[in-house]
Amino acid sequence: MGRHITEHLRAQLAQSPDPALEALLAELESYLPPLPEEADVLGFAVPLELGSADGDLRLITTLTSFATASDVTLAELHLEAFLPADHGTAEVLRRRWGDDRRCPGDRRHVASFL
Repeated sequence: MGRHITEHLRAQLAQSPDPALEALLAELESYLPPLPEEADVLGFAVPLELGSADGDLRLITTLTSFATASDVTLAELHLEAFLPADHGTAEVLRRRWGDDRRCPGDRRHVASFL
């Protein structure tokens, strides 16, 4: 997960250098273990596992940006989504959100999904 964030910051710095962002990147990288020499490309989605009172939560995080936008404000907009990677995580998140409906395909309850 940490590499996903630092690689995104590195790409942002390549487009728009900023000393404060460089300092943040250096600090964040100091918290990460070194990459093994045979490290593969991270790709567009990164798995994230979090411990919680409800058990382990498995998420997939992805960053989206509008690189070809002609509007400066839109070009600087970056969206990060955290999506449940399994049914159990989806159930925990839905319960914490206050929605007791089940995932699509779970025939025990309403099969609608927001």
